[in-house]
Amino acid sequence: MAENPPKGYWIARVDVANPEAYARYRELNAIAFQKYGAQFVVRGPAGKVARGTARQHNVVIAFKDYDTALACYESPEYQAAKVFLDQVGETDLVIVPGYAG
Repeated sequence: MAENPPKGYWIARVDVANPEAYARYRELNAIAFQKYGAQFVVRGPAGKVARGTARQHNVVIAFKDYDTALACYESPEYQAAKVFLDQVGETDLVIVPGYAG
């Protein structure tokens, strides 16, 4: 029996300077996220910053595997949303494979 590959994750931190662009980004990213089976693990405010610099929003999104996480980012659906993300404000996004143990 083949083992399932570890999940893939997007880890994002966002400071919103343009709420209109952020609203449009969220409308459009939902199309890509639905297509690629994205599941929000964290979607909230900064919380407690134990070390480093805070941002207004922290988001962790899980995908079935790393390849799917990358495919979602590179998809035409997400690239259409990303145009608006580029107008939102300060953002950080990393795409990482889950830990396989």
